[in-house]
Amino acid sequence: MASKFTQSNRTGWLMAGPAILLIAGFVILPFFLAIGLSFTNQRLVSPNPTEFIGLSNYRQLLDVATLTLEPVRDAAGELVLKDGAPDYPSIRSLTRNNPDRPDLAGMREWFSFSTGGAARTVVLARDVVFMTAIVNTFVFVLVVAPVQAGLALGLALLINQRLRGINIFRALYFMPVVVSIVVVSLLWRLIYDGQSGLLNNLLGTLSFGTLPAVDWLGNPSTALGAIIAMSIWQAVGFHMVIWLAGLQTISPTLYEAAAIEGASKWQVFRYITWPGLRNTAILILIVITMQAFGLFAQIDVMTNGGPLDSTQTIVFQAIERGYGKQDISGGSAISVILFVIVLTISLIQRWLTRERS
Repeated sequence: MASKFTQSNRTGWLMAGPAILLIAGFVILPFFLAIGLSFTNQRLVSPNPTEFIGLSNYRQLLDVATLTLEPVRDAAGELVLKDGAPDYPSIRSLTRNNPDRPDLAGMREWFSFSTGGAARTVVLARDVVFMTAIVNTFVFVLVVAPVQAGLALGLALLINQRLRGINIFRALYFMPVVVSIVVVSLLWRLIYDGQSGLLNNLLGTLSFGTLPAVDWLGNPSTALGAIIAMSIWQAVGFHMVIWLAGLQTISPTLYEAAAIEGASKWQVFRYITWPGLRNTAILILIVITMQAFGLFAQIDVMTNGGPLDSTQTIVFQAIERGYGKQDISGGSAISVILFVIVLTISLIQRWLTRERS
């Protein structure tokens, strides 16, 4: 005869069974399939049989190299100038049919810099677009995570008060979260419109027409920043609610004792509020980081990765390669790379925020 403990366990497994099957079928199994496909040349639709190609997809995505270019000199040894600056050999002449550096075949210039003197160091990449996507994703994470968390904490402190009508403000701040990100992206694309967008009209009115209209999403120098601003606004209410929940777990007696001792607002925040929010801060930091690395919908709706690849991201590249270009193996390799990056950052965050004795 089964004990009550065994019966409760059986009931728990039966209730959790459908969820476990769905997670296994739509999360765990695709993850292992992606790992396997990343070592092949599998395409979405192809008459050719699938072949094992090892790490070729990863080398194609991550291979980088450097070249040190000396300026071109004439027969007398003088620098050859072009538009007033030293002229250098073309990158293509060094990456094509170069017997001394066969590893450079197929590479393109990613960026270059000078370290002093006339020589110039050029960083080459086999897949410049993907390397740009990695940089853009990290820029997005490094900007969004602290700014969004800070703004959400500020809003939570403002609405964590017993005031008449405070629930209205809570609802207003949280409202963008419940609206579809696709709808929000479409609205902000209209706001950022370079001709008659709301933002340009507002800036023109405030500056009495002295500020020229800016094509926020059509300019490589402003497109990513515009998406960052919109993303912060859209999700700040969600993290505000988490901060608010953390604030309401702090005992009111601590604030009463601080008031009796005559502590300033900064001292109350530093010695009572912030220590009480430590676990909440860890949760928010991890959640924002994970969400930021998954940036896709805003890019797909607002810029489609442009202009000039200035808004490419890792997830956008994975979907574009896997389905847009039908390169399932390349998209799978990008997904695995993203998983390794996120896992590494999560472990680092966990180590930095661990309990210290």
